[in-house]
Amino acid sequence: RVFLMPMSELQFVFLRRSLSASPSEGNVRLSGSESPSEGRVEIYHDGKWGTVCDDNWDIAEAQVVCRQLNFPGAKSVVIGKDYGTASGPIWLDEIACTGKEKQLVSCQFSGWGKTDCTHKEDAGVVCESRNDVTISGSTNSLDHSIGLSGDLGQIFDRGTACDFLITFQTPSGNKKDDGTEEMIETTICAHKAIIMLYPYFSASAGANNITVTHLILVLNIFPNLFLHRYLYTRKTDITYSSAMCLHQLASDFGIKQLMEDIGRLFSNVLPDDASFHSQVSLYKYAVESKDLVLEENCVQYMAWNFQNLTGSPVWADLPVELLRRLLTRSDLVVADEYFLLQTLEGWITNNGGSLSSENQADLLRLIRFPMIPAEKLYELETKSLLFSAHRDLYRDSVLKAYQFNVLLYSNLTQLKLAKENDDYKPRIYTGETWSITIVPGAKSSSSQSQNQYINYGYRDSYGRYGGYYPSPTESPNKQLSTPLHSSLLFKNNMITWEANVLKTQNECSRRGLRCESFPAARLALRNQYQSTSGVLFRNRLLLTCQNRYVCQIQGFKGDLAYVSTNDTQVLAYPCPDDKYTYTFVVRPEYV
Repeated sequence: RVFLMPMSELQFVFLRRSLSASPSEGNVRLSGSESPSEGRVEIYHDGKWGTVCDDNWDIAEAQVVCRQLNFPGAKSVVIGKDYGTASGPIWLDEIACTGKEKQLVSCQFSGWGKTDCTHKEDAGVVCESRNDVTISGSTNSLDHSIGLSGDLGQIFDRGTACDFLITFQTPSGNKKDDGTEEMIETTICAHKAIIMLYPYFSASAGANNITVTHLILVLNIFPNLFLHRYLYTRKTDITYSSAMCLHQLASDFGIKQLMEDIGRLFSNVLPDDASFHSQVSLYKYAVESKDLVLEENCVQYMAWNFQNLTGSPVWADLPVELLRRLLTRSDLVVADEYFLLQTLEGWITNNGGSLSSENQADLLRLIRFPMIPAEKLYELETKSLLFSAHRDLYRDSVLKAYQFNVLLYSNLTQLKLAKENDDYKPRIYTGETWSITIVPGAKSSSSQSQNQYINYGYRDSYGRYGGYYPSPTESPNKQLSTPLHSSLLFKNNMITWEANVLKTQNECSRRGLRCESFPAARLALRNQYQSTSGVLFRNRLLLTCQNRYVCQIQGFKGDLAYVSTNDTQVLAYPCPDDKYTYTFVVRPEYV
C-alpha cells in the first residue's frame, strides 16, 4: 500500500509522496538520484513508467512536476544530466505548461510516445524542500522482548534447522507485455516455531511454505531488519528512512505494539511541512493502517495549528471527514468561534458542488453557536454566506445561543439544554478578548515597562501580603482583562489577570511561590470574583515554536504551568533550541 523509494538518506519529504497502492495513469516520480527532491522525471502511462524529453523543458514544467509530488515548488530544471540508464519508453515530448496545472499530464504535448528524442535527452528537476536536514541517521531502539532471549536472533542468522519458506512477491511498478504485473521474488527460510506466533503467515502444522504478495519495495531491508530484529527477538532499531515501511508491515502482520511505537516517531517530523501536505497524507495513511495513535497525533497537530492549516495549500481540498474530526475538538485553536464559522462557510462555499445540503448542515451543526459573541450573532442573517441556504438551522442555533447569553445556566438546564453538550464549552480562543502573549527577550513597550514597577501586593507562602517591585532584568509582566464569562450576562463583570514567565527561583520566591522547574508560566487573578457564579476557569498555556507552530498545550495547576523542554521528552512536537512564544488563554466554563 506504500510505494517507498530506495532506503538511502531519506528525508521526511518521503512522506509527501503518494501513498497509493499502485501507480495510476498520469502519476509522476523522480528517479536516479539519492535526493528525494531531485531526479529524472518519469510519468506513468499504459501500465509502464516512461521518461520526458527535455525539448522545451523549462521552469514552468518543473513547477508542475514538483507541486504534483507535493513539494513547495521547483528550484531548477535539469537537462542532459546522467541520472543512470533509463528503461521504458519516452512518453512525452514538446511539452508546454503554463506552470499553474495540477498535473503534468494536463499540459500540452505532442502525444503519448510521439518523440524523436533518445534517453540522453531525458528531463529532470530539482524541487524545493522545506526540510533540508537528513533524518535517516537518527536511530530509535524499540525493545518489546519482555524476557525473550537474544539467542533467537542468532538462530535466524545461522539459518540452521529452518523449516518454513516464505516467498515474498512485490510489484516492480511495470507491467509485462501481456498486461500482467511484473513481480520481484525473494525467499527467506525461517522457523515455523517462531512464525506460528504470527497469524498473518498461516503457518499451520501441515504447511511448510507460504507466498506473500506485498506492495512495499523493501526486500533489501526486510529479512534482517524485520524478521531478525523483531519477529525473532522483539527488538529492532528504527530509522526514519525505514520507519514507514516497517510501520506498514507491522500493520499488515497485526503487530499492534510495534505499529503504534513506530507511529509515535512520526510526531517528531509533523512540524517540518508548513504546506500541510505531509500531515494530511500521514493522516490518510494512519486511517488506512488503523493506527489510532498516529491518527490522533496528526489530528491533534492540525487542531493546534488550525489557523495555519486554513491558510495552507491543502485547505481547499481538505477531506470532509478530517474537517469533521477537527470541528468536534475542544482543543481546536482559533481566534474565536465566529472566525471558525466564517472559515467553515468559506470552505463549504468553495466545495459546495461536491457536498450535499445535508452534509453541509452536518458540518455547520458542529459550530458552537453559544460561544459566538452576541453582537456577531446579530449580524449573521445579513453577513453569513450560507444563512439563506440553511435558514432553519441558523435560526435554531442562534436562538439557542441567545438563550445561553441571557439566561443563567440553571435556567438552561430547566430548558433541557444538556450541561455536557459541547456547544456550551469553549475551544482555545486566542483573540484579544481571551488571550495574551509573552515573547521572551522582546523589548517591552513603555506601558509594559511601567507595569514592571507597580506594587503588586503578592501573598507570600505564609499568607501575608507584601509589596514587590520586579527587577528590570526580569521577564515583563502583562495584564489581561476579560469578562467573567462569555455569556452576555457577564459582559460588564470584568476581571483582571496577570501573566508571567518565571525563569529563576528568585522570581518565584519574591511572589511567595515555590516553583518545581524552570521556566514556569503563571496566570493569576488580580481581583476576586463571586465563586457562587458557577464559573470555573480551565485556562491553557500555548507554546509556539519559533513563531511557526504550536508545539505544546498544557493546563495550569493552580496558577502555574511548568514548561517542558526537549530534554524532558514530553513535548508533543519537538522545538529546536526550545525557543517558545507563550500564549496565555483564559477559558471560563459553567460547572
